[in-house]
Order: sequence, then structure tokens, then C-alpha cells
Amino acid sequence: MDIKNLILKELSEKRKAKVADIVKATGFSRAYISRFFNELKKQGKIVLIGKANKACYILAKKELLRKMRKEILNVRRILKNINLSEDVVLDGIKKDTGIFSGLPKNIISILDYAFTEMLNNAIVHSRSDMIIVIMERGKSGINFEVNDFGIGIFNNIMKKRKLNNELEAIQDLLKGKQTTAPKEHTGEGIFFTSKVADRLVIQSSKKNLIFDNRLNDIFIKDTKFIRGSKVKFEIDKNSKRDLNRIFKEFSGEAFDFGKTKVRVDLYEMDNAFISRSQARRILTGLEKFRTIVLDFENVGTIGQGFADEVFRVWRGHHPDIEVKYQNANENILFMIKRILGGRA
Repeated sequence: MDIKNLILKELSEKRKAKVADIVKATGFSRAYISRFFNELKKQGKIVLIGKANKACYILAKKELLRKMRKEILNVRRILKNINLSEDVVLDGIKKDTGIFSGLPKNIISILDYAFTEMLNNAIVHSRSDMIIVIMERGKSGINFEVNDFGIGIFNNIMKKRKLNNELEAIQDLLKGKQTTAPKEHTGEGIFFTSKVADRLVIQSSKKNLIFDNRLNDIFIKDTKFIRGSKVKFEIDKNSKRDLNRIFKEFSGEAFDFGKTKVRVDLYEMDNAFISRSQARRILTGLEKFRTIVLDFENVGTIGQGFADEVFRVWRGHHPDIEVKYQNANENILFMIKRILGGRA
């Protein structure tokens, strides 16, 4: 029996197949059949799409691959928290699924910001060895979860701020721009994410903190104990929320626009420039320009996260946009050179 041809015939007729389908048809063992699937995969004739029990093989034809990936509207990934980069995780979801396909630009911008901020918080703060992310596109909207198994956000704030209980930690968090790692973050990631969501739920220990922007209200509810933190984000795909407008509402005007060039006056903002969150806030909406000039006048230093987000991550996603800078002191130049591999 020619197992390879049988697999290719099955894929040609039914578009997709699993190892179990061929095992059932032939009666051979799973290990034996898996060997032929792997050989065809190495030869570039078939590809595996999807994850876990939803994974299946399809013929390696570009149009079919694009169509099948568009049909994948949910994803669940278990991530090891070792050298984990939130932008790489997001890029993988966009590549492997149709969750972002055809969404309005304002919704894509909001999801990009909120997902990377919440995942970065888990990576940096949770001390969790494993992080689970889930994203799903339904009929009316998109939601995602970031679940870690570490110290827990409210417990972490309690310990770092020497507070008495979870309610005091929640009260501290609601002030905005609070952080337990001031050398790496500004604490504004949760603040702005809570403003752009239709609904944001932060669950940790025995408390749920709920930001419900449909009702324009905030709730705190008791819940069963969980280890670590779970963040749930929801937004309607037809929402008119605008990320850049919300940034400006709470940060003040920071952009001076020209026809093909934009100058970003960092010194107009009132804090140090250390975090990815700040970089994302400044860069939001600038993809429409061909040249960006970053003016570092009166800025003493920038953090590695800030520099990496601007000069590696953002430029990697917008290779046709020229990013220039001026008035950078030796501290800032050092950090830029570090990211650019010695070039500045």
C-alpha cells in the first residue's frame, strides 16, 4: 500500500486530514502513519496548521493555505517564560490564524497594544514559568486571555507597596501609572488597556477587578481563589474606540504633524522614557508617515525596552518608514547602539 499517495489523495479530496484519519482507513499504527506525514512535510508537499487537537494537515498550496488559516478563528498557546517576546507571540497568531483578517484598523491597533501590554506584564512581573494565552474571534467581537501561575498581581502590589490587603492593592492600581518595577515599567499598560477595552477583567487570588466601559463603571467582585493572574479582554469588532485619541486624552498632545514627516517631542511628556508601553503610545498612528524624527531634547535617558520597541520591533514591522532622531545624549546613543548592534 502506497501510504504517501493515500495521504495526498485524502487531502486532495477532503482538503484536510489528520493522522487518525489514515490510521482508521489503513489499520496501521499511529507511529507508522506519522512517519509518512512527517516525510511529506519535510518534502514540502503538506503543511500542519492549527494547534493541539485542532491541528490538521493540508496540501502545501499557497491559496489553500491562506484560505484554511483564515478559517481558524481561535487559538490557545502554552508558552514557556524563557526569552519570551510578546511581539513574536502576536506575530505568530496573526500568521497562523484568521483572527485579525479584515478587522478595522482601529481594532487591530487596540488589540496589538492591549495584547502585547498584558502579555509583557505576565512575562516581566509574574515570575511564572508558564503562560497560557487564548484569543478568539466571535460573531460580534474579539477577546483574549493571558493567564500566568506566578505571584499574582494584587499580591505583588501588596508586598512591594507594603499594603494590608487586596483591596488596598486594587485601589493603588486604579490610580494609574503605578508599577512594582519602576526601573522597567511606568505602570501605564493596564491603565490604557482598561480605557480601550469594552470590558477588561483582572482576576487574581480571590478578587475580580472589572472595567466595564459599556456601562462606564468599575466593579470589584469576590471569586474563587486562583494562583497567579488571569486577564480577560473584550472588544466589539465594530467599536469606534480609537487608541491614539485615548492616548492624547490622557497624555496631552505630543505630535506635530507635517505632510510626510512627523516630529515626536518626547520632552513634552512628564516622565522618564523607559518602557515599551511608552514607546507604543508614542508610535501609535505614525505608520502613515514616510519619515519620523524623534527629538530627545531634555530627555536624560531611555530604557532598553523603549529603545528595542522603537528601533527593532516597530521598524521591523514598518521597514519602509525611516526613523531618525536628534538631540540624543550619550546615554541615549548608548542604548540605541545596543539595540542596533553598535550602529547609530
